[in-house]
Amino acid sequence: MNYKETLFFIGKCLTINHEEKNNIIIENQLKTKEIDWEAVVKLSTAHFVFPALYCNLKKANFLDYVPEELVNYMVRITDLNRERNQQIIEQAKEINELLLSNNITPIFLKGTGNLLEGLYEDIGERMVGDIDFIFSKEEYIKAIKLITDFGYTRVHKDAYDPISFKHYPRLQKKNRIAAVEIHKELLIEKYADEFNYSLIKKDAQNINNVNVMSFENQIALSIIAKQINDDGIYYKNIALRNAYDVFLLSKKLNSNIIFNNLSKLKLPLNFFLASCFIVFNKTTSLQYKSTKEIENYLSTFNKQLNDSKVRNKNYKRTERKLFLKARLKIIYKSIFDKTHRNWLIKRTLDKNWQQEKLKQLGFKKN
Repeated sequence: MNYKETLFFIGKCLTINHEEKNNIIIENQLKTKEIDWEAVVKLSTAHFVFPALYCNLKKANFLDYVPEELVNYMVRITDLNRERNQQIIEQAKEINELLLSNNITPIFLKGTGNLLEGLYEDIGERMVGDIDFIFSKEEYIKAIKLITDFGYTRVHKDAYDPISFKHYPRLQKKNRIAAVEIHKELLIEKYADEFNYSLIKKDAQNINNVNVMSFENQIALSIIAKQINDDGIYYKNIALRNAYDVFLLSKKLNSNIIFNNLSKLKLPLNFFLASCFIVFNKTTSLQYKSTKEIENYLSTFNKQLNDSKVRNKNYKRTERKLFLKARLKIIYKSIFDKTHRNWLIKRTLDKNWQQEKLKQLGFKKN
């Protein structure tokens, strides 16, 4: 199985309990016993959907087609992830109670929000990193003080965390499993006026005394996290963890996904939606309205899937361009903004940072 075949196999596996045609295709494929399980494990792990793959195969009663040793490994990893997620849920509820008791109402985002609202049949499916939540800018400073007074401290103890437009530096607490990101924005400055707290607050849902976004806004943020915040629009690739969330959330809507309330973000969101439609084998809940721009995007997307040389070349070229763009942006901001200027000076004078850069540039061995 090449990269594209493996990606599409995993994609269909993630939908087999909702899409009958994919259920039939995957069972027939499994019966051939020609699955490259090593490639499947490697790719599903890289995309953070390994537990979700197991949960879907189990629910569809397809585990008999999977090598026993691999099933045992899947069970172990999913059990560990389920245990971690249960601790994340308890930690998030603790933070929620702390903030609510001080008249601050957080809206939980991304994976943690999905867990709290019960999006997954098995909480072991979703691999979650940080606990992310947002509230109004007026509550932002007060919330930071409350949470730090509650025992949370910065993950990186030095004073050189990049200055973030979106959130406060990551926080952690002893005997708590996940780091915390306190957001005041959801997106980089270019798009912050279009998708922000004011927008998502209008139709936020309260589920078991916890606030999460509406399903449509959850879909938008799941895509935005990849396309905008992780530069997926430039790399023209897909993240199956985000795509799987989009697929599950699309089943909660009574109509097709339409980003009518967005302007600048509409095209990047539809690029990803179209990619999901292809990878999940044209599932109806992910149908998109075709345009010339979308078809051009999909053309590049497919070329990269079909040819590893093209994929690697485009990735490296894009990575270099974005790296240069980010560094120029830092320099530009440092010229006109004192806070950024002071941060840059302290960062470049730090000996540990200097040593690390010498290693990255090849002037010093690791």
